[in-house]
Amino acid sequence: MLTQDQAANIFDRIKKLSAADEVEVLFSGGQFALTRFANNIIHQNVAEENHTVSVRTVFAGRTARASTNKFDEDSLRRVVESSESLARLQHPDPDLLPMPDALEARGNSDPSVGEGSVRSIQVPSRHFAETAAITPQLRADGVKKIVEVAQKHKLTTAGIFSSSESVEGIFNSRGLSAWHAQTLAEISITMLAADSSGWQKANSPDVANIDPLGLAEIAAKKAIDSMHPAEIPAGKYTVILEPAAVLDIVGFMFWDYSGMAILDQRSFLTGRIGSQLFGKNITVWDDVTHPLQTGSPFDGEGVRRRRLPLVEDGVVKRVVYARGTSGRMKQSEYKDKVGPIEATGHGFALPNEMGEMPCNIVFAAPQNPQTVAQMIASTERGVLVTRLWYIREVDPYEKILTGMTRDGTFLVENGRVRQGVRNFRFNQSLIHMLSNVEAMSAPVRCSGEESFDMVAPAMKVRDFCFTEVTKF
Repeated sequence: MLTQDQAANIFDRIKKLSAADEVEVLFSGGQFALTRFANNIIHQNVAEENHTVSVRTVFAGRTARASTNKFDEDSLRRVVESSESLARLQHPDPDLLPMPDALEARGNSDPSVGEGSVRSIQVPSRHFAETAAITPQLRADGVKKIVEVAQKHKLTTAGIFSSSESVEGIFNSRGLSAWHAQTLAEISITMLAADSSGWQKANSPDVANIDPLGLAEIAAKKAIDSMHPAEIPAGKYTVILEPAAVLDIVGFMFWDYSGMAILDQRSFLTGRIGSQLFGKNITVWDDVTHPLQTGSPFDGEGVRRRRLPLVEDGVVKRVVYARGTSGRMKQSEYKDKVGPIEATGHGFALPNEMGEMPCNIVFAAPQNPQTVAQMIASTERGVLVTRLWYIREVDPYEKILTGMTRDGTFLVENGRVRQGVRNFRFNQSLIHMLSNVEAMSAPVRCSGEESFDMVAPAMKVRDFCFTEVTKF
């Protein structure tokens, strides 16, 4: 694994090779291993270690980036030359700011913080020795437990068990340096019967939080309970969305919580910041410090991420900003309509076309959290949804999405799960959905397939619009 000291040495070598006005180097990579299984056997085990340096140079407002994964002197010289030659060919960017120094990246002028590094904020440790030490045998032992559950229930299972140890860092010629190390273990399980399936997925920096046997039993129960699915008509139903289903659908709106998205007129929040857009029980934060979150405490320019309220009691409070976007917004026609305008530490590495995005989404806990079982017990007629997939945007301003249910969809009647049902296609506005939430569970760290991981609850939602019944 590349260390921060080794990265600092590589940066010093790159800086000496460059004639640019400013130099920035991003480091990323690490060790990744994956054990894949299907048809109740392991059929693939792969592992790799790779580290990349990405060099950005600036000449009088012109900037470009080039990357390599070789750190010998000739390779570093070539990547610097590539970055510099590309930068010189660019048109000057009038909005390009000087690279941040350590003081700006920290976000304050605290003299007690040593120069040259981004101040450490209260981010829990995301590197665990036990996760970094996972071996192929340990992953195989986890898969064995999953397969034994499948065989016990006469099911077929498929999925993955992966583990990784990664680093990311940034250094620039104005004295900024930042470094983050993290581990992650992840399991995804699908259980298959003749006419039904069940699914579960979880990940964590700490492998002790991952339970292969428990996940397998839940996935198997969903497959068994949804056998011989009935067909019920499409229409508007009360739905109980498990956390993974909530994550995959709501994740589609967070690209819009961006200053650049407002400036580009591609955000559904345009003209709506400060308005009551969702139900009063919806509060959402971007919070890199949350103990169930992952990721680095700094953005693609090295600026410290801030904990921000995005939605409070259903009112949209603000969007996030990269440094350059905040400057553009202050000069725009929207400057008095978007709430606070300041760099928030959510920018992507430059140059880019997307600007910024909140990546550490945390739903606040409801005043009276309910379990999924309690939501079911209070439902006269509805549909329980394990997960959603194949989600696409239909109307970007009303945030209408279409997609399908899968891997465990159930009819709920008179407070009980009655049977599995055939899957549905849905057409649903996220604005309407988050205005119709009747109950929520305590938020948990959850993973899906259509969106990024977040801390989200299960939700009971009225009038969820299913438009079509599928044939499986």
